[in-house]
Amino acid sequence: MKDREPQDDAFRRFAHKTALGAGDPSAFWIAIGVVLVWAISGPFFHFNDTWQLTINTGTTIVTFLMVFLIQNTQNRDSQVAQLKLDELIRAVEQARNELVDMEDLSDAELHRLQHQFEALRKNAEEERRSRDASAGRA
Repeated sequence: MKDREPQDDAFRRFAHKTALGAGDPSAFWIAIGVVLVWAISGPFFHFNDTWQLTINTGTTIVTFLMVFLIQNTQNRDSQVAQLKLDELIRAVEQARNELVDMEDLSDAELHRLQHQFEALRKNAEEERRSRDASAGRA
């Protein structure tokens, strides 16, 4: 496992930089430019199969590779957010510590928790409306 750490770190840095670059507006305009150059070149190549295959192959390869880079970035971002939330739950005394690691809960358990939080939200809204109504009468 120790042997893979530098390789994993290099991939992480590459994926992060690529995701930032791909999400930049200039990347979109470059992609538009490539498509325009390809479309304009169509008459020169008589719109033949090789001309069509060029864009199809290029987009397929880019899409295939981007799936892995984007998934890596999303997994990492999700893990970081989860760790931050776990730290907040741990740090707040009133928080329920059983909510840490809730990603391991079953769908039924998550559904039950969702209903609990919806009930808490509704109760808080009712209390706020009640306070607002009381303050308006005073």
